[in-house]
Amino acid sequence: MTKIPHRLYLTEDQLPKQWYNLRADMKELPDPMLSPADFKPVREEDLYPIFCKELAHQEMDNETRYVDIPEEIQDFYKMYRPSPLIRAYNLEKALKTPAKIYYKFEGNNTSGSHKLNSAIAQAYYARKQGLTSLTTETGAGQWGTALAEACSYYGIPLTVYMVKCSYEQKPFRKAIIQTFDGEIIPSPSNTTEAGRAILAKDPNTTGSLGCAISEAVEKAVTTEGCRYVLGSVLNQVLLHQSVIGLESKTAMEMLDEYPDIVIGCAGGGSNLGGLIAPFMQDKLTGKADPRIVAVEPASCPSLTRGRYAYDFCDTGKVTPLARMYTLGCGFIPSANHAGGLRYHGMSPILSKLYHDGYMEAVSVEQTKVFEAAVFFAKQETILPAPESAHAIRAAMDEAIKCRENGEAKTILFGLTGTGYFDMNAYSAYLNGSMRDYVPTDEELEKAFQALPKIPGIQ
Repeated sequence: MTKIPHRLYLTEDQLPKQWYNLRADMKELPDPMLSPADFKPVREEDLYPIFCKELAHQEMDNETRYVDIPEEIQDFYKMYRPSPLIRAYNLEKALKTPAKIYYKFEGNNTSGSHKLNSAIAQAYYARKQGLTSLTTETGAGQWGTALAEACSYYGIPLTVYMVKCSYEQKPFRKAIIQTFDGEIIPSPSNTTEAGRAILAKDPNTTGSLGCAISEAVEKAVTTEGCRYVLGSVLNQVLLHQSVIGLESKTAMEMLDEYPDIVIGCAGGGSNLGGLIAPFMQDKLTGKADPRIVAVEPASCPSLTRGRYAYDFCDTGKVTPLARMYTLGCGFIPSANHAGGLRYHGMSPILSKLYHDGYMEAVSVEQTKVFEAAVFFAKQETILPAPESAHAIRAAMDEAIKCRENGEAKTILFGLTGTGYFDMNAYSAYLNGSMRDYVPTDEELEKAFQALPKIPGIQ
């Protein structure tokens, strides 16, 4: 039998021409977003002051199964897509496992991650609408970098609010964002009302994605011709990221393979939602039954220890409320090295699927994550981003179980990007100064007590 190649690339003709909308096949849809003013369901037009119109429509569209990818976006994708599906032969050998391990590598662009898939789409629709500027937040910096690339391509000014502890840990992200003409501000900052209010309560806060979202949204709604764009969590983002899973499934079909287990790191849900989309479709429609596993940091465990409840998507409580697994919008994660996986909530789509039993979730301490990252790098020669290494950890654990049980399962995981801007984190792990942090039940309960009280719901 012919050996399966190490790397498989699709041809340009095989690139997806449509995004896949997972909501069209869900048995039960996520609960609607609610207005922070009156707790009534949000309408599409209510989102127009925040998002550009086409993205607001994609956010609210629960019926359209496949959405055409504009030709201009397809052409942009061809600069770095298709991304390779890689068989991890060396990792399999090192683990002495009968399992077959595949990973979809999304790090072959300057942002170093999958984030560019949605960034270029959102910048395209902003340009099409004639908007004059955009704002966003970023955690580890991958999204901010990707959006700066996309906005530079279309000549759209961009302001990025970066979580303060990440801003300090990753100074070279600032240089790249500025290379692409983006303005970057550590959050919380004194440039917005929301930032000043957060700093007044805690001048030494290390920030959170919830804080940065508050600042970015405020900037958008108070600036003429400006809109806010987000790199994860939202329905529209999972839609754009479905290209990851669609490419993966096509490549595996070419190899006559199908995954028994699909694994992705989970922060807000963009990578995980994109990777699992067509495999979850098979699960929802009864065509196949793969195990789907979300892996999150033990320091910010929204799925494994959060509450399934309506919560604000930002710390300043200016955004619509979403029903999701959440740690509370006031939760400030530890300033550790979990990268972008620091959001207090999880995508409403993924939260609903998890709540209904279609997927699993595990949390991992960061030292175990970096142990897996270093081991993987030595076998496969790619230095993974800390986010990606969460999925690597779980994939290795599953492969070891296969060795112990004598099971030859097929494992697919998402390698979301590279770790070359995370050398401080790698240094901390290698010199032994890295420490694990897991929030106590008391800390989480304090955050849960602040969840909004919505009449008739919670």
